[in-house]
Amino acid sequence: MQEEKQNTIGYIAGQHSLDPDKATIIFIHGAGGAAVFWQTQVDGLAGRVNTVALDLPGHGRSDGSGRQQIADYARVVADFIRQIEASQPVVCGLSMGGTIAQQLMLDEPDLVKAGILISTGARLKVAPAIFEAIENDYQGFVDMLGRFGASPKTDPARLEPFKQQTAACAAQITRNDFLACNAFDVTGELGKIRLPVLIITAEDDRLTPARYGEFLAENIPDAVRVHIMDAGHIVALEKPEEVNRVITGFLDRIGF
Repeated sequence: MQEEKQNTIGYIAGQHSLDPDKATIIFIHGAGGAAVFWQTQVDGLAGRVNTVALDLPGHGRSDGSGRQQIADYARVVADFIRQIEASQPVVCGLSMGGTIAQQLMLDEPDLVKAGILISTGARLKVAPAIFEAIENDYQGFVDMLGRFGASPKTDPARLEPFKQQTAACAAQITRNDFLACNAFDVTGELGKIRLPVLIITAEDDRLTPARYGEFLAENIPDAVRVHIMDAGHIVALEKPEEVNRVITGFLDRIGF
């Protein structure tokens, strides 16, 4: 079997070099997304901690192909964390990124120091209609994701960057991301996560309703949950300042 070549991972950072005396938040985007989704968090929290958002393989500025298993994405992120020598890594993921963060906390408890799980769950079954839409009308899927991914109260102009990121991702890679989500299930393993965890849910999230986050909070021993009103699945883009305040409060709580 031929070994796959090392892929280049693109990323954005809030500072030119990482301060070894500060914790480092590693932001992980969702299915079909890109690092730029986290720009407001990367910039807004850079004075407090090191902030880095990466493009998963095949997304954004990263080359290579996507993965069909969350554990494979988790290995990529773990390698990236080691490569940049991130100090006190805190993994923060939205949706699929949140599943990767969970997998990292389970697989790399000595590497990762804390986790932030946004609009995600321990199990993410994907409706067959999602796969059909991706295969038959990718632009229609992007438009549908924009409608259902945000609160009806959110200014549609805020959604354009999110839609552009998804449209720029190859349909096959987005499909594989959703396959990875569909196969993910750590419902019986959450009690093994022995790290501080922040869970953020949103009132109008129709893709991963608040009950998903409630389950995480009830089953991860050292977890706290914050529920944000008037926002949907992409709450970090819809309510960026509020999300940043919640993350800062969590960092205060854990001494980072």
